[in-house]
Amino acid sequence: MDNAKLLEAIIINAIDGIITIDSRGLVESINPAALALFGYRTEEVVGQNIRMLMPEPDRGKHDSYIQNYERTGHGKIIGIGREVLGRRKDGTTFPFRLAVNEVFYKNRKIFTGFIHDLSREKAAEDQLRQHVMGLEEKVRDRTKDLISLVSQLEEAKQEVSMSLEKEKELNQLKSRFVSMASHEFRTPLSSVQLSASLIDKYMQKPDYEAVAKHTTRIKGSVQLLNTILNDFLSLEKLEAGVVRVEKRLVNLVQLAEEITEEMQLICKKNQLIVYQHTGSEGSFPLDPHLLKNSIINLISNAIKYSGEDTYIEFSTEINAHQCVVTVKDNGIGIPQEEQQSLFEPFFRAHNTGSIPGTGLGLNIVKRYVELMDGTLMYWSKLHHGASFSMTFSENNT
Repeated sequence: MDNAKLLEAIIINAIDGIITIDSRGLVESINPAALALFGYRTEEVVGQNIRMLMPEPDRGKHDSYIQNYERTGHGKIIGIGREVLGRRKDGTTFPFRLAVNEVFYKNRKIFTGFIHDLSREKAAEDQLRQHVMGLEEKVRDRTKDLISLVSQLEEAKQEVSMSLEKEKELNQLKSRFVSMASHEFRTPLSSVQLSASLIDKYMQKPDYEAVAKHTTRIKGSVQLLNTILNDFLSLEKLEAGVVRVEKRLVNLVQLAEEITEEMQLICKKNQLIVYQHTGSEGSFPLDPHLLKNSIINLISNAIKYSGEDTYIEFSTEINAHQCVVTVKDNGIGIPQEEQQSLFEPFFRAHNTGSIPGTGLGLNIVKRYVELMDGTLMYWSKLHHGASFSMTFSENNT
């Protein structure tokens, strides 16, 4: 196949539209992809002025564009990646990205236009934008409900006395809060997070800066609210005594690698989770659900209470019928005088400041570890980080 036939085959089979015009704006050739986009037959377009494929105002101004370019060498003719509207035979319009090159061929000048249809992409962008706006409104409404319920809970805590009747009323209020949060927040929050992830895939142009800000805001809100909900739901199940331990042989290395990959996505700037396993064995009999929740809680704390540009050390060890899981950070640390209250529900050290949290995470982790017949040990020093180790013995399983 000679070069001319090869070039012709490429143009005919191109996915994008290709149109050539002369210096007067008359169409010399148009490939099948372009014909399909505009809804014409070849004989209806070739020899006609290219403006027939344009809506106003470009339709009426295109000849002047060519004249201006011929005179000055500048203007709207030559360009890479301009977004314009095309006009179909039936009068409807559609968006496309246009790139135009000037080509000298057989002692004359022609213009070649490359057309990439943006209809589906624009429709998807509009649909996602509307979806996100709707979901943001839902989040705002649910957040108002959450604030109202939390306010009620705080008022009830202040009014409760040592009597069993008052304590019962507080537990009932907490149960209503957990029930509402579980049913009213989980589904919309999951939808928001999915939509935010999809939006990232469509951010290909600079005008997506505003959408990117909405995406970041949604992700942050979803992460915080999901953490709060999960803590309250876990506490409710523990208090009700419905948490059941189902131990089975867990591939600890595989589980740890999955958690590391998942948690790395929510790390701060230049935070890095470094995972290491020690021991010839990689599996150990544990409850995978309780273990995963415990590890995620500890790593979440390490991310939250450590700064940017820091390492989080995550390790597992299986040795002599014993399994040890350790998470160590270089964060703000826990004041020595407050460490005795570390595992109490709703406890938060005074140096946490405005860092969000429920004060339930470590209490839940400790109870999960004990349910699996393990022990939870810790070390911490103010401004020097913290280390938490979960130890399990195989003969206790």
